[in-house]
Amino acid sequence: MRYVVFDVETQNMFDDIGTHDPAMLDISVVSAYDSGTDAYTTVSIHELERLWPIFEHADALVGYNSNHFDIPLLNKYYPGSLLHIQSIDLLEAIKDSFGRRVRLDSVAQATLGAGKSGNGLQAIQWWKQGEIEKIKKYCQMDVELTKRLFEYALANNKLHIKEGLKKRDIPIDTSRWQPQTNNTAMTHSLPF
Repeated sequence: MRYVVFDVETQNMFDDIGTHDPAMLDISVVSAYDSGTDAYTTVSIHELERLWPIFEHADALVGYNSNHFDIPLLNKYYPGSLLHIQSIDLLEAIKDSFGRRVRLDSVAQATLGAGKSGNGLQAIQWWKQGEIEKIKKYCQMDVELTKRLFEYALANNKLHIKEGLKKRDIPIDTSRWQPQTNNTAMTHSLPF
């Protein structure tokens, strides 16, 4: 399976736009890891077209809160529809198993012993200050964490969370993460 792990950072927040619709936000930076090339591509809003061939060749898109945030927002810019590509949302899988949402940083700390280097509000401040390279580095680090969590879940069918001093397993059903067919011919919306 060729998968693309990705994350989106924004120029603004929900309070700025007066709604909780992620598609109304504006992208600052997107980072993507392509398992087919074992490479990261991190771009600003002005370079988004570099990502489209990467997404088009994916069997699955992998993210953290991607079904409810990243995909609706990115779809606003994408000339096709990302909804035609299988989506694996780690936060959704955690919520289905654990019964509640858990921050990426909490899962990464408990599962990998590594945490995030910042937060989305910081990334918005960096955008306002013109510090695009800082946002790119932060966004790519989130993709790296998400990739490692995805691979851990695939190998172990679980992730972890700390509750107090104890580490608790979160069982993850990965059975639907593999493509249903071996047909890798593109069926997406762009002619790459």
